[in-house]
Amino acid sequence: MPKVTVHRKAHFNAAHRLHRDDWDDAKNKEIFGKCNNPNFHGHNYKLIVSVTGEIDPETGYVIDLKILKDIIKSKVEDDFDHKNLNIEVEDFKNLNPTVENISVVIYNRIKAHLDPKLKLEITLYETPRNFVTYKA
Repeated sequence: MPKVTVHRKAHFNAAHRLHRDDWDDAKNKEIFGKCNNPNFHGHNYKLIVSVTGEIDPETGYVIDLKILKDIIKSKVEDDFDHKNLNIEVEDFKNLNPTVENISVVIYNRIKAHLDPKLKLEITLYETPRNFVTYKA
């Protein structure tokens, strides 16, 4: 059976601050610049979730996109949208919410709900020109 990749787009708006408590203010400002604003700052994140697998001969699906939509909504959008990631999302209590770390957290949250035979890739846009891709 051929392998196919299906994609689902999503988005969320969230605030964060790039900061390390073990660094002094000068080093945080030097490394993270404006992203270290003590009053936080926000982004309109765009997310692309890509799932690769064999086409099921009975359904014709790699994954039912309604199921994928529901996973993204419950595990990402509901928990991240209009939140301060540093303060309101447990995953970032001890993890700097860089776009790289956010993409890994999203990957892990979604992967836990997929059939293990499916491959997952996350592309997360922090801005229209800055984005990361993660797959394990």
